[in-house]
Parts: sequence; C-alpha cells; structure tokens
Amino acid sequence: MGTSTNASKYAAENGLDRVIGITSHGLQDGIFDAVNPQMNDPYKPDWDDLVRIHQLIRTRRVTTVLEFGCGYSTQIIAHALMLNEIEHGEYVSANLRRANAFEIHAVDDMPEYVEITRNRISRDLASRVNFMVTPVSMTTFSGRICTEYESIPNICPDFIYLDGPSQHSAVGNINGISTAHSDRLPMSSDILKIEHFLLPGTLILIDGRTANTRFLIANLQRRWVHTHDPVGDVHTLELIERPLGPYNQLQVDFCLGKNWSTQIK
Repeated sequence: MGTSTNASKYAAENGLDRVIGITSHGLQDGIFDAVNPQMNDPYKPDWDDLVRIHQLIRTRRVTTVLEFGCGYSTQIIAHALMLNEIEHGEYVSANLRRANAFEIHAVDDMPEYVEITRNRISRDLASRVNFMVTPVSMTTFSGRICTEYESIPNICPDFIYLDGPSQHSAVGNINGISTAHSDRLPMSSDILKIEHFLLPGTLILIDGRTANTRFLIANLQRRWVHTHDPVGDVHTLELIERPLGPYNQLQVDFCLGKNWSTQIK
C-alpha cells in the first residue's frame, strides 16, 4: 500500500523528504513487525502518518508536544514546531504562558532507538528536541492491567502523540499477565495519570492502538471527543471544555480560533 497522492504533494511542498532524508515513496512495514520482539530496525516512514502529524501541528498552531515513542515523527514534529515559531513566536512569547514553547519532549524506553533518532536530527532542529529514556513496567490503573513509563516529562503539552511503548518493552507481570506476547496489545496508562493537568484544547493523536484507545476512553474522566479514521488507522481525542481562565482562553483563541469554544455546551 503506497503513499497517498495528497500526502506526497504535501511532503514535497513542505520539504519533508529533506527533513528525514527519505523520499515519499510508499514504504511499508511487514504485518508482524510491530509484534516481533526481535525487530531491531527502526520502522520505515509512513508518509500519510507523517504528513497528518505535520498538518495538525501547523493548522492547530501547536506550541508544546509530548511524544510517547520516537522516530521519524520526532523530526517531523520538530520541523512543524520550528515553522510555528517562525510565524508565531513573537505573539506566543508576548501573550501566552507557555514555558516550553515550540519544544518536543519524546519519551522512550529504548536508548538505541533514541540515539538513532537523535543522530538523524539536523542541527537547526536539535535544540527544540528533548529525549527522556525510562523503563516501562506492567502495572494497574483502577485495577485494570496496563503499562506505564517510570517517568514522563514534566511539561504541559497541547499535543500528545501516542506511538509507544512497544508491547514487548514492559518489565514484569501482573498476576502472570504481560503485554510481551505477540497476541497481546499495547495498553499504556500514562495519559490517564496526567489527564487533570491537561488544558482544554489539548489533542491526543494515537497511531493505531485501537484497544489502547478504548482503554483510555473507558477511563478518562473529562470531556474528550473521539474520532476514528479506520482507513488511516488513527484515533484522535480532543479535550473540549470551557477554558480554565484568561491564559487558557488566549491560547485556545490563538491556536484553535475564537469559534472553537462555541462547540462547548
């Protein structure tokens, strides 16, 4: 299955092939790569996914990104944030309370993948990319078996990309249950633990992981609006609530438009 025409056009127009050093010809992983514990090579770039991420960050004027996992997406996110800073940096600095403006913080448990990603990032993007390497453990959330990173970055993101950890990364088991089995599924709980720190307008993009998405929806407590693109195999969760105060209102109006709040009943 190749890259869509629209994605190829967008990638070419925005120079994304130069960002990662690979042209947008339909590359695809094998069907068992994602569940193969011996899979040590980084996944090939999926241009439809990369273009989707870049477009969302640009159109939503995203300022701060939390990424679970790392890879080509990290470079693409950094590039989109760079363009956002070029266009909107002065306004954000003067008007919005964003301590980590135009930064991406990627958390991963695999130091070898982090180093591969770090070494691919160009100098003009490197200063805005922050990596955290931390183990993943089996745990429970409200009595339900899942995984968690030992640590996550202490930031307030307005965009979260969930594409990690690998189901084979988790250490230990709960009552004999572990995700480290080819028939199991990723089941991370990290977002649930920071939910009440997230600001209205936050968007979560989930790459595949439908079972994990349903787990999140079943346990999230605030007003999240879910969309699913079965063709692209992606989910989004958007926190649609009234702004918390004047700073959050300014951020919502700037990033999402003054009409965004009209959908809140």
